[in-house]
Amino acid sequence: MVKLSGAITEAIVEEYGTGDMLRRISDPYWFQSFSCAIGFDWHSSGTTTVSMGALKEALKEKDVGIMVAGGKGRASKNTPHELRIIGKNMGLGEEKTDFLVKVSRMAAKVDSAAVQDCHRIYHHTMVVDENGDWAVVQQGIWEEKGYARRYHWLGYEVERFTEEPHTGIAGTSVKNALDMTAKDSWEARKISVDLVNDGIEHLKSEISSVSPQRTLFNFNEPVRRPEILNMPKRIDWEALRIAYEFQPKDYDELIGVKGLGPATVRALALISELIYGERPSWKDPVRYSFAVGGKDGVPHPVNRKAMDEATAFMEEALNMAKIGKKERIKAFMRLRGLSRQQSRI
Repeated sequence: MVKLSGAITEAIVEEYGTGDMLRRISDPYWFQSFSCAIGFDWHSSGTTTVSMGALKEALKEKDVGIMVAGGKGRASKNTPHELRIIGKNMGLGEEKTDFLVKVSRMAAKVDSAAVQDCHRIYHHTMVVDENGDWAVVQQGIWEEKGYARRYHWLGYEVERFTEEPHTGIAGTSVKNALDMTAKDSWEARKISVDLVNDGIEHLKSEISSVSPQRTLFNFNEPVRRPEILNMPKRIDWEALRIAYEFQPKDYDELIGVKGLGPATVRALALISELIYGERPSWKDPVRYSFAVGGKDGVPHPVNRKAMDEATAFMEEALNMAKIGKKERIKAFMRLRGLSRQQSRI
């Protein structure tokens, strides 16, 4: 696997350049195909961790202008140190290397705090080329269900760390995932920053005002309280104090505050909605998921009824299209080709 992953990477870089290899790695579909090509079944345990581990080892031996930092578990903690070594070996300079270290920290923080989708990040890798361009591949585990979710980032497509930074997220969809990176969460992000900058005492009073029952006389009054929002039991007030002293100018800087984790992010989102009426996004950001199941029962058995209904719907849509006979035949050929292609993946 090490040799083959290295050979594939070398061929792509030789033909298309390092930037194209980063683009491919950041594509969940291509990454899955890459993993299969070097020896995995599509759903095998360890697809992400072992594929990135093999690629990391391969690129240590090949001078192709790309290196990998990080890994699974404790190895992910070494990412900043490894990035500094990579930056020195590639001659990227101190400023660019410092930025890469920041990217690594922010990507991990965003997918563990700003995106709350039941998955705990346990694998983090960063791919860097000789120009200082980068891609991130990291994975989380939903321990209750045993499901994994993979997050992909591509440097030159990221404008803000906290506004839809992913090129793709692959996994099984969940209900009521808090996504503070969604464009729909823009106002909630802005209010979160304002709340922190106003001071700790003001924020404490805001949190206390969220209580469903404020006095003994209004216990029968209906209270607008979203079912999916629950005030966290523990809020890191020390992290909020540090954030207040820092006075973040935007949500990127707020998320970057050390110690400010998922519970605090969730509390600020709750206040934003209940008091100020600015609802964050509760739409799961996963973009590449499993449609009708797998023939081997992974992640769940094939739902034949759903498959038949989807096929019938597409065929009816084509039949109803106002196109000539020749175009209709071509459309059906494309549909059939797509169906065959998907069955091979």
